[in-house]
Amino acid sequence: MRIRLDIAYDGTHFRGWAKQPGLRTVQGTIEQALARIVGPSAGADDAEGSDPRLVVAGRTDAGVHATGQVAHVDLDERQWSRVVTRNGRAASDPAGSLASRIRGVLGQYPDVTVSRTSSAPEGFDARFSAVWRRYRYRLADARAGYDPLLRHDTTTIRGALDEAAMDAAAQTLIGLHDFAAYCKPREEATTIRTLLDYRWTRDATGVLVAEVKADAFCHSMVRALVGACAAVGEGRLEVADLARLRDELTRTSAFKVLAARGLTLTEVGYPADDLLATRAEQTRNRRDRED
Repeated sequence: MRIRLDIAYDGTHFRGWAKQPGLRTVQGTIEQALARIVGPSAGADDAEGSDPRLVVAGRTDAGVHATGQVAHVDLDERQWSRVVTRNGRAASDPAGSLASRIRGVLGQYPDVTVSRTSSAPEGFDARFSAVWRRYRYRLADARAGYDPLLRHDTTTIRGALDEAAMDAAAQTLIGLHDFAAYCKPREEATTIRTLLDYRWTRDATGVLVAEVKADAFCHSMVRALVGACAAVGEGRLEVADLARLRDELTRTSAFKVLAARGLTLTEVGYPADDLLATRAEQTRNRRDRED
């Protein structure tokens, strides 16, 4: 049984999504909660290495938040039976009720929650079926001021920024391109991405908010894109410089990669149910060729 999990978290005190020995991570925390509910898979000699394993739509770095993260977990027959039956009673909606049970294990005020669980449609893969990811970045300049209650999800920058110039610069980056100049390099990994949308606005409090949407993102790409636009807003770069730097295909010191605290994964997009398996297969094949 494959279960879809919709997840939200404050990434401030996590060392990113991916499970790492000796470190507190989002994946590790949820997997531990799941293991307490469903136990190890059947046939395992011991619990080590046999607990539930999450597959996520997009691994987030240390300090990055999420309101719309998506993952899936595969449960074998024995594990699923522990979801279907609780205290000798059959659950009316076992897949849906799993979310409340996970929240119960996580506690009353956790910094991660599973907002929803459901039976995954046939062919669904949280990672490979996704067609796009959307991030939001919050940036407070002198015009917005500083709100201590928002310090965990908003980056503060000195001086006033020109949001019109930032938005114009963002528009020049949209499309299918090699974003090597905006990605932290990883050996043999492609940096070609389709940036579907990138725009800047100010919210009611004056905070600058970026909405960034792409088919996928390479390592530190969003924070680099944000840093480049901030440099334009400060007047250190011209609007046309961002596309020029992109096309040079090399990392540059012309702008800073901004802090993780302002970044939140807000949504992951998937095709219609009957296209999920096809999309997953296409993505796997492309990744195999690229890697």
